[in-house]
Amino acid sequence: VQLQASGGGLVQTGGSLRLSCSASGDTFNNYAVGWFRQAPGKEREVVAALSRRGDFTYTVDSVKGRFTISRNIDTVYLRMNSLKPEDTAVYYCAVARGDNVHRPTRDINEFDQWGQGTQVTVSS
Repeated sequence: VQLQASGGGLVQTGGSLRLSCSASGDTFNNYAVGWFRQAPGKEREVVAALSRRGDFTYTVDSVKGRFTISRNIDTVYLRMNSLKPEDTAVYYCAVARGDNVHRPTRDINEFDQWGQGTQVTVSS
């Protein structure tokens, strides 16, 4: 599967963005999906994840209540509201196969297909 992330940009604090991750060569029905971010000088971290079945999600505490992951058959979204300067990072989508179709995989080591990043910059 090939992944293409888009939707990043420059917004002010409190603003919103919706990131999209499109798939070609396969559908998201066969994968758990994750959104990750990497800020300068920091390690890549999981932001949100969605199970293969699409029925369970995970969001990291720092974005809980502000970010929402969702999908349709060929696109996964990350809706980001109430953005803060500390959300500034390059955001990546990735997929993982897993035996448990209900588990929103969050271990970065389980993700083996990555899209290119999209830059999100939140100004104060």
